[in-house]
Amino acid sequence: MIARAGLAGLAALALADATPLAAQAIQLPAPAAEPAPPPSELSDLQARDARLFAVGWRLVTANAPFCDGSISASGLLLHDAAAYDRPAEVRGEFGLSGDIGVLAVAPGSPAALAGLAANDTLLSLGGRRLEEAFPPSDPAWQRLVDIKDALDAGLAGGPVALEWSPQGAASRASSLVGIPACASRFEVLAGGAGAVADGSRVLLGRDFPGFAYREDEFAAAVAHELAHNLLRHRALLEPLGRPRGLVRLTERDADRLMPWLLANAGYDPHGAARFMSRWGPRHGGGLLRKRTHDGWDERVEFIAAEIAQVERLMAAEGMADWSRHFVAQATAEASD
Repeated sequence: MIARAGLAGLAALALADATPLAAQAIQLPAPAAEPAPPPSELSDLQARDARLFAVGWRLVTANAPFCDGSISASGLLLHDAAAYDRPAEVRGEFGLSGDIGVLAVAPGSPAALAGLAANDTLLSLGGRRLEEAFPPSDPAWQRLVDIKDALDAGLAGGPVALEWSPQGAASRASSLVGIPACASRFEVLAGGAGAVADGSRVLLGRDFPGFAYREDEFAAAVAHELAHNLLRHRALLEPLGRPRGLVRLTERDADRLMPWLLANAGYDPHGAARFMSRWGPRHGGGLLRKRTHDGWDERVEFIAAEIAQVERLMAAEGMADWSRHFVAQATAEASD
């Protein structure tokens, strides 16, 4: 396995037993059809990154008017070949001419409109050549964090000049102007089947079961983790020692906020209930989890109650303004 450099300090939720994606097949000119070889681990990981990033982009841009402290974002997801354990193979797999490659571009984003595409090589940022301004780091993942922070800081101040090299083509340059988005990033980890929100990121293991679900159900899973970040649950829980009762309320609030986030992004809010009905019976049980989570059938009921309110607001106002109408039970409990 070609692995990405590890990210320290993540406590992934226990969501095991991934459902494999269906294998692709091609027809050969020979008398009998044979299955195509499975996609490489890197290409498969990239496809999952692209799916998560596209869904996440749709959620954070559509809900930006209701977030507390939105940022300016470009819709560009990068990766660093030097942060994998075999960089040369990564550069060869993706056709990169340098270490910093475009992993995914969100559809309709400023990056997409500028012509950036997956597997382009990023050469410069804000007039600075990346190979000079951002040399390889120790730990290996730090360089990419620094580049992402530099891009975010640049977008906050206005247009950011980029130069990149498409595969097999001359280099191109353009300036990106960001659009408002809730402040959360989306990443797929090279291993595991978990899902976690760490306050600023939503991270899914590559074997997370939801990757095999229909689009609105997968988006609901992403929305649940995003809700933890938007409601600042980590900052709420950690100073108090993460009491189980309050953790349970944060999980309930994340469930309840799912349909609001989905509806604003143009997804069917009922996808939240369908996701929980599908995921819960297989993955939502266990004595330990029941101490910090409602039973999956109870969770569906809480979600259904929110869907009714969301649909009333969408019909009346054309949006589900959770900043005004959603009541976060965990926040209210902690403030008492």
